Amino acid sequence: MKVEFAPLSTPLQRRLQTASVVQWVFSFLGLAQCCTAAFIALFFTRFWLISALYAAWWFIDREKPSKGGRRINALRNSIVWRYMRDYFPITLVKTAELDPRQNYLMGFHPHGVLAAGAFINFCTEASGFSTLFPGITPHLMMLSLWFRIPFLRDYLMSGGLVSSDKESASYVLQKPEGGNMLAIIVGGAQEALDARPGSCTLLLKNRKGFVRLAIQHGTPLVPIFSFGENDLFEQVRNPKGSWLRQLQHRLQQIMGISLPLFHARGIFQYSFGLVPYRRPIYTVVGKPIPVQRKKRPSEEEVDQVHQKYLNELCKLFEEHKAKYNIPEDRHLEFI
Repeated sequence: MKVEFAPLSTPLQRRLQTASVVQWVFSFLGLAQCCTAAFIALFFTRFWLISALYAAWWFIDREKPSKGGRRINALRNSIVWRYMRDYFPITLVKTAELDPRQNYLMGFHPHGVLAAGAFINFCTEASGFSTLFPGITPHLMMLSLWFRIPFLRDYLMSGGLVSSDKESASYVLQKPEGGNMLAIIVGGAQEALDARPGSCTLLLKNRKGFVRLAIQHGTPLVPIFSFGENDLFEQVRNPKGSWLRQLQHRLQQIMGISLPLFHARGIFQYSFGLVPYRRPIYTVVGKPIPVQRKKRPSEEEVDQVHQKYLNELCKLFEEHKAKYNIPEDRHLEFI
């Protein structure tokens, strides 16, 4: 099941679609620096009080990213995100019902370069999340680093993003009233280094922290596979063992974020640039995997649930790959 949207295809609408994607891409690439620079620069102008008051607010509100964030529905419903949805386009596909009395932990795969599918589907209402899953409030985890940047932190929280730490996850999953969904891009920044068209490699073999978290809270696990997520950008060759890959890993260890050298098309030409290709993304939400609650699960219990999750994710991929033009002989590879 999915929500159908009328396609937008006039020249003006296509330009607006491109503009919406450009602002999104460059918000990832430069918004953090701009926000930091503006915050500091204001201290040296007659508007210094703005930064001073914000600094006080920032201190008071410092725990909010780990306490469920602060979503703003007006921003989640902005027309900008609908234009961005139609640029690719992005479609959210439902395969099973979710009980609004229950909380859920969703694993999103693959990361891709900029996780466009995760952002549009869970941080906006452009793809109709609330229509497909009534009574469920989505949250998407993001590196805690980004919530330390003035002004940007509030922008991120407005869409439902929360910090990626155990305290933040527990806050969402232990809400007794239910109706909360926490999405984790399991492969994380490291998986982005392998994101290129046609890739079905997932960094998941030894990633078991999210499974342990689900067991500790008795929260059902829901596998998600986003077909087309890796097809939006090309990436400079960086095979394991190469000097570039070693440099990227070193920078990731220092900064906590990966730096894939990606490229695709330009704004006014199609041969080279940082704007993603117009290629469809189909984000398929699988069925919940029941998890028995145990406060201190053993390694064996974690491994059993983790293996079950891998099996269900493979099953989800195999059942839907033909619909989304994935060759029959291509299968998921876990590393």
